[in-house]
Amino acid sequence: MVVGAFPMAKLLYLGIRQVSKPLANRIKEAARRSEFFKTYICLPPAQLYHWVEMRAKMRLMGFNAETIKPLNEEAAAELGAELLGEATIFLVACGCLVLEYSRQKTQQRRKEGEQLAAWDAMRDEVDHLALVLEALQAQVQAAPPPGALEELQAQMREVRAQLCVQDLPPAPQEEPTPRDEGPPDPGLGQD
Repeated sequence: MVVGAFPMAKLLYLGIRQVSKPLANRIKEAARRSEFFKTYICLPPAQLYHWVEMRAKMRLMGFNAETIKPLNEEAAAELGAELLGEATIFLVACGCLVLEYSRQKTQQRRKEGEQLAAWDAMRDEVDHLALVLEALQAQVQAAPPPGALEELQAQMREVRAQLCVQDLPPAPQEEPTPRDEGPPDPGLGQD
């Protein structure tokens, strides 16, 4: 995955560079046309860049140059416009990187917030389950042992049996009734 990220970064950089080039070209054209822009914005960075570059080259070659001849105005304006264009491209690329970094940080903070919320919810659930467990343990400890329950049920049966025997009214004596010989004959008595 890391290997694939580098070509993507290069491709992204090239894309940003291509998008930023028209902006840099407009800045260069403005530098060539405007005297104020050329004098105060393009020339000082160009002369400074030329001075640093020439000083470094001379030292690398072993020469000790005390004075460096400044660039002529035309070359300095061109170099300043190029530097400004490259700086614009660089700033746009840096802006993109900063935006991407802040987006990644925001996503990371959001994910961490979601994880913390999930952990808090789980912790609350565990606390709730611990309370329920304590309540159930208290109920189990308060409940009579199973043998005592069976003993109470047996005593209740005995008491019910005694109550049923005492509450029964004496059986009523039945009087003898004449027995009928059956149903009357349907054919008799009809004329």
